[in-house]
Amino acid sequence: MLRIDILSGVPDLLRSPLDHSIIGRARQHNHVEIHLHDLREYSKDNHQKIDDTPYGGGAGMVLSPQPIFTCIEKLKSERTYDEIIFTAPDGIPFEQSHANQLSIKKNLMFLCGHYKGVDQRVRDRLITAEFSIGDYVLSGGELPALVMTDAVIRLIPGVLGNAESALSDSFQNELLEGPVYTRPAEFKGMEVPEVLRSGDHKKIKQWRLDQSIKRTQNRRPDLFKKFKKNNEHQ
Repeated sequence: MLRIDILSGVPDLLRSPLDHSIIGRARQHNHVEIHLHDLREYSKDNHQKIDDTPYGGGAGMVLSPQPIFTCIEKLKSERTYDEIIFTAPDGIPFEQSHANQLSIKKNLMFLCGHYKGVDQRVRDRLITAEFSIGDYVLSGGELPALVMTDAVIRLIPGVLGNAESALSDSFQNELLEGPVYTRPAEFKGMEVPEVLRSGDHKKIKQWRLDQSIKRTQNRRPDLFKKFKKNNEHQ
């Protein structure tokens, strides 16, 4: 079973999303174990302070190294972590391939940044991977940690009802998923494509692939270029 530890200065931001929907059910059915750690509980400051002003001046506050080192060193003394991940704007872009790789690990840890970031010595000494979820700035690393946690957990066998569901998602093969339909077959004058009602699974599979390629080419030419390169010799 995968265990995920998430370190944050504001862990209450994480609780509700982790208790509901797919992640909540995955925890209830023992597919994943998630533990939240409040960095303030590891601070040696009398007021449980976990940040300070940056050396050299400038606006904002920086997460102090002491609470983070104390927390991570304690956790590492209890088990071996496959990855200790820092959510950072300057991390590498998080992609589906990373979620695939992390989903087969045993122990993962996420450190959520906050304020202006974290003391560089934490990143130099403790962090093994750094990811960003996009070219924009958020108030903290809690949302990125939740995004990556969700992306990883849904890939664990048994978490989703349909075993093929996760494998057919967008980005699994450098393609966006094409259009999907459900009942009724006709709604406000709009009809479900006839091929999807034909019962011919071979034609349906080809239609879905064609639509997926078309959508990727139109909306994400960068992904389409990668898909084309990976399939040019097939």
